[in-house]
Amino acid sequence: MPSPPPRSPHEAPKSGRREALLRRLADSHRDHPDRKVMAGHHNVNYVVPLGWILALLLGTMPFRARVKCRMPREVVEVVPRIWPSEPELLQVVSRHLKEVPRCLRDFGTWSLHSYRAGHALSEVCPHGPVGEALMRELARFFARTASVPVEELPPRPDGWPKSPRSRDFLHWLVDFTEEKVHRPNRRRFGELFADMGVHADVMRDFRDGLEHRPLTPRRFCLLHTDVHRANIVVDRRSVAVIDWEVASYGDPLHDLATHLVRMDYEKDEQARMTALWADAMTRAGHADLTAGMAADLPVYLDFEYAQSVFPDVMRAALGLTTLPWEPVAEDYADAASTVRRALGRAAEPLKLDVLPDHERTVRALRDWCAGPFGRALDKRTGTEAAASLPHASAS
Repeated sequence: MPSPPPRSPHEAPKSGRREALLRRLADSHRDHPDRKVMAGHHNVNYVVPLGWILALLLGTMPFRARVKCRMPREVVEVVPRIWPSEPELLQVVSRHLKEVPRCLRDFGTWSLHSYRAGHALSEVCPHGPVGEALMRELARFFARTASVPVEELPPRPDGWPKSPRSRDFLHWLVDFTEEKVHRPNRRRFGELFADMGVHADVMRDFRDGLEHRPLTPRRFCLLHTDVHRANIVVDRRSVAVIDWEVASYGDPLHDLATHLVRMDYEKDEQARMTALWADAMTRAGHADLTAGMAADLPVYLDFEYAQSVFPDVMRAALGLTTLPWEPVAEDYADAASTVRRALGRAAEPLKLDVLPDHERTVRALRDWCAGPFGRALDKRTGTEAAASLPHASAS
């Protein structure tokens, strides 16, 4: 029987004077007056220098090091999160993908992580081609992620689809979109969805259509599911993919599909990334994960475009309710562009017969915003829903 991996600071005993001192020092780091605030969709992060005493207690190097104090945000659920503890997952991932920031200590309500230096790809290349070299690195990342031993991953939820039942996995994703995203939000957004041509049974019809598109069974593996430009950190020598909150376990083609859509690749680069992904998987000994991908990847792409309609429309609408001023024509125009782009990409998989033009979309957003579920509701409840709604499509 293999010996267990060495204990990490994340697993260290959490009682006594040493732990009390560690907690006090960690709290002081979190509240550092010169902290750099980095707000994400699921967390608020404070980046601060790592003091030498705290570094010694954590068993890490203090010189020129920074740490990230990571505090979860309350978010509207639009993507599945099967592992509630990101630190527990990172304990596994960072052992096998050394470039992934480690969780140094989990305090329950927040956690302390190593900080990955560099620049987010969304800062240096927010749009357009990313180049062959980076795509090759990302393809290797997916292959290395697929190599993380399944037996080391945290337990999956009860009833989770069994490997290699790709069809069951995709149906689970569709059901999640309907039951956790679409249906719970119909009371507030149903009229707006209807005005956009998205009828109440649209995801049920999509699921029924899957009965005629059987999937090749593929072995399940660890999936990141959110590899987009804001989650890719680059420097002169290396690339790291961060933020594993919504990682999952399932068909690897789902991970590729979410990446292709959320990176907003053009068609030629999307095709090239697909080829590089397949080649990297084969070179890593995972040729079985590429079985049937020519037929099945388009199915996962259709799902990604279909499910994105709901968070994209809601996010555009909610963004109008949280403006510190009454929305003006430019605000409505920007929101309408976001909505129409999402509808255009989902038109074929959701069989949307007639897409609203720009004027109709602006009018629908104005009507919704002025109605009982728009700005008036957010003023009454004091919510910040738009800020807490994570992206489920390209940033």
